Amino acid sequence: MELEVHQFISYFEPTQASQLCQMAIVEKYTEQKVVFEEDDVPDYLYLVLAGQVEFRKITTCDKYHVIAVAKQNEFFGEFGVLDGQPRSAQAIAYPDTIIAKIPRTQLMEILDNTKGYVILKLLSYIIRHLRATTAQYVNQMVYQEKMALIGEMVNTIIHDFRSPVTGIQLASAMLKETHPDEDTIEWCDIIQAQVKRMLGMAEEALEFASGNAVLKKQPVKLTALLDHFEKLNRIYFKDAHVKFKFDVPEVLVNVDENKLMRVLQNLISNAVEAFKGNGGCIEITANNNGNFVQIQICDNGPGIPEAIRDNLFDPFVTHGKRGGTGLGTAIAKSIIEAHDGDICFETNCKGTTFYIDLPHQLEINCS
Repeated sequence: MELEVHQFISYFEPTQASQLCQMAIVEKYTEQKVVFEEDDVPDYLYLVLAGQVEFRKITTCDKYHVIAVAKQNEFFGEFGVLDGQPRSAQAIAYPDTIIAKIPRTQLMEILDNTKGYVILKLLSYIIRHLRATTAQYVNQMVYQEKMALIGEMVNTIIHDFRSPVTGIQLASAMLKETHPDEDTIEWCDIIQAQVKRMLGMAEEALEFASGNAVLKKQPVKLTALLDHFEKLNRIYFKDAHVKFKFDVPEVLVNVDENKLMRVLQNLISNAVEAFKGNGGCIEITANNNGNFVQIQICDNGPGIPEAIRDNLFDPFVTHGKRGGTGLGTAIAKSIIEAHDGDICFETNCKGTTFYIDLPHQLEINCS
């Protein structure tokens, strides 16, 4: 946007608005860069003309905690300009952000000669912005407390699961030795695989709560992965009267197989639950899409409820589920992003399609 139409400039009378535009220093950020550090001397007021700026405070273990964001047509740094106190947080600009800087000394001279109604407009904006920032900060504190509680609960669950899980694995191994027929071996292998997935799901929730995802990536055949997924869920699909099929090319994806299976399980389980026992069809396809392999998961269900579409991937978002935590899609998104991929969806009353983009891999030569 042009500097002249920024809302801060619009508060002033034409003569003063012109002076502000003349004294402003416009800077463009082509990469992520710090605008100012916490405790810096407040020497400018900043107007965001494009992009966005994030405000962060350093916490324990030298990690940053985001407390607010300024977007196009907003301004920041006004508290330091008005009271002269050091900056209370770090400001960092995203790539392709354009900022206009107005020097504090010259701005204060203009404000000294500004009519009262202009000051009232500025104060009104500052109060609204402060309220919004406070609400955002409170929500983040509540979120952090929830994640800490989840981390403690999952730790306890993993600890308590160790003994019975070990018993199940040993029992299934003994069954395989005692009854080495093909059917028994297959069912025992499924038992052991499902037990391993149970523990993996708990550990993934713990990683998500702590923000430390650990990937064990290796080249995996997408067809083999989906074959294994179908095998593990065959009874589940049959019981739910769901037809599951896939048609994907012979491509390799360099992924953490267990975590990608977790993503598929979450998205497809949500689709099965949406059928509400009436049956349906779920189909997975894939194709090479430029620098990515795109996986498409399509169902013919009733679609994602409109109430949660905009924040489906946010933690603790759930709809119509008894006992649902609202973490499944958030964990799925974090897993895909940890692979340097992307996930999005399209939905309507006739069904939903999720699109998962993973970095392009080489095709397998089957000749």
